[in-house]
Amino acid sequence: MIYEKKLPTPVEVKEQYPITFAAEQTKAKLDAEIAKVFRGESDKKLLIIGPCSADREDAVMEYCTRLKRVQEKVSDKLILIPRIYTNKPRTTGDGYKGMLYQPDPNQDPDPFHGILAIRALHTRVLTELGLCTADEMLYPTNYGYLSDLLSYVAVGARSVENQEHRLVSSGIDVPVGMKNPTGGDLSVMMNAIVAATHAHTFIYREWAVSTKGNPLAHAILRGYVDKNGKSLPNYHYEDLKTLCELYAKSEIKNPALIVDTNHSNSGKKYQEQPRICKDVLHSCRHDADVAKLVKGFMIESYIEEGNQKIAADDVFGKSITDPCLGWDASEKLIMELAEIL
Repeated sequence: MIYEKKLPTPVEVKEQYPITFAAEQTKAKLDAEIAKVFRGESDKKLLIIGPCSADREDAVMEYCTRLKRVQEKVSDKLILIPRIYTNKPRTTGDGYKGMLYQPDPNQDPDPFHGILAIRALHTRVLTELGLCTADEMLYPTNYGYLSDLLSYVAVGARSVENQEHRLVSSGIDVPVGMKNPTGGDLSVMMNAIVAATHAHTFIYREWAVSTKGNPLAHAILRGYVDKNGKSLPNYHYEDLKTLCELYAKSEIKNPALIVDTNHSNSGKKYQEQPRICKDVLHSCRHDADVAKLVKGFMIESYIEEGNQKIAADDVFGKSITDPCLGWDASEKLIMELAEIL
C-alpha cells in the first residue's frame, strides 16, 4: 500500500463548504416531511430520482433545476429527492468509480478534489434550489463528509450484508434504505433493517461511538439475479405481500418500502420504469397493507435518455454508467404518478 496524500477530515471539508443557517432550516423542514411519510403520518409518496451516477456538476444542477420546477406542481402528492450518487461500486479494476474518485471522468482518480467536489454539489442543490438530496453510502467511513446535507441514504445490494454499513446506519438521523442483495435473499435485507434500528457501540474512524438506532431504516426492492445471471423482478403483488408478512413477523416499528424501478427489476431496460411504477400503484389500490407499506420509488433519470461511453466530447446530461430515462419521459412520469395518487 502506497500512501500518497493525507485527505482532509470531514470537519475540515465542512468548514470549507459550510451550509447557511437558512439551508439548515430548509433541510430540517424537508427531513420532517420525509419522516412523516415513513412513519405513516403522510400519504405523500417519495421519488428518489436522478442519474445512475452524478458525473458532472453542471449537468446535475441543470437536472435538479428542472426537478425543482416540477416539484412545485406536485408538492401535494409527491416529494422529489434528487438522486445524487457520487460513488459507484466498480470493483473489477476499470470503469468509472464516481465523482468521489474522479471529479473529472476523463482524468485520473483524484480523491482529494473528489471529496470537495461531492460536498460542493450537494451543498449547491440544497442551498440554491432548496431540494434535499440522496446518495449511496458505498463507503461508511466517508459518510461524515455529507452527513449534514443528505436527507436520504441508500445501502446497496453488495453492501447490505456488511456489518459496518449496518452499524453506521443505526447512527444516521435520516431514512436509510437497505436493498435486497443481488442473490435475492430477503432475510439478509430484513436482518440489515433490524440491525440498523437497534442501538450499537462500535469503533468508527478511530473513535468509540454509540448509536440510538434508526427508526426510519427500511427496505428497497431492486430485483435480483439467479445462478445463471438472469435478472428477476421482485416488485409484483406477491412479492409485496411477502414483504408485508416478513415485516409483520419482525419488531420493526415503521414498516416501509421503496421500490427501485431499474436494476434487476427492469433488467436494466430503463424504459420499463414508468410501467413498473404504475404496476406497483395498481397493487396498492387492491391491498390496504401493500398501500401502507409502499412509500415511493427510486428512478434512474437524467436529461438525455440512454447512456454513453466516457469521452471528452460527451453529450451533456447523458449517463456514463447505466442508461436512464430522459427528461421528457421523466417529467411525464412524475405528472402521471401525481395524477394517479
